[in-house]
Amino acid sequence: MRSIDAREVTRQVSQMVVEANMILPGDVSSALEKALKNENNPSGREILGQLLENARLAGEMNLPLCQDTGLAVFFVEMGQECRLRGDLYQAINDGVAQGYDQGYLRKSVCDPLTRKNTGDNTPASIHLDLVPGDRLKIRFMPKGGGSENMSALAMLTPSQGLEGVKKFVLQRVAMAGPNPCPPGIIGVGIGGSFDQAPLLAKKALFRSLDDIHQDQQVRDLEAELFESVNSLGIGPMGMGGKTTCLGVKIGTAPCHIASLPVAVNIQCHAARHKEVSL
Repeated sequence: MRSIDAREVTRQVSQMVVEANMILPGDVSSALEKALKNENNPSGREILGQLLENARLAGEMNLPLCQDTGLAVFFVEMGQECRLRGDLYQAINDGVAQGYDQGYLRKSVCDPLTRKNTGDNTPASIHLDLVPGDRLKIRFMPKGGGSENMSALAMLTPSQGLEGVKKFVLQRVAMAGPNPCPPGIIGVGIGGSFDQAPLLAKKALFRSLDDIHQDQQVRDLEAELFESVNSLGIGPMGMGGKTTCLGVKIGTAPCHIASLPVAVNIQCHAARHKEVSL
């Protein structure tokens, strides 16, 4: 049985939220560089160059990649043979509050009705899974409001099938246009239930752009949607071009025979995330 002090969780989370907001993951930087080489629209090329320069300056100067430092989203996997000394949820929220304060990151969380800011970017959105082993794995994503607002869920009928899924995803991205600050990553959740599909879509955004899905059918669908989305012509920041997204990542789960839930969760070009294993 592995024992972990909640104070260590707080320390790690505090560090994670700062680093994630200032350092663009390598797979995203590489995808932007590749897009710059392939983009033939002058405005699109200009925007991609600016995004790469912005990422470089943010890393060198320890500044946020974007002024919207997001809602703190966590996916946590806790090993069945791992024991935490303290309150896990409190430890994560304490880390968020410390990190956003010490990193001078914008606090963007407020009451949904009064709109009063909570003052420290808490509470975080925390999803906890119990898994085999004795490790505590914490994955963090600061999710900006512009991209999050473009999310959508559809309860399709089985008769609409795969073509219905493709149509919904493309319609959603087209409707979003420049609002999610493209080029981003399209997370898609297929199956499960009304509440599960959006989680599948959001969880898919944590996958590396280099990650190839093990299921051939899903892999082919990701590739097809990637081409279709980039054929929409929205382009970087909506300025036109063939770089509307850097990748499409899909998560699936078995569903009821009468249902076909589909969710889309779009991530912006600042596809920030960080992971730590204790």
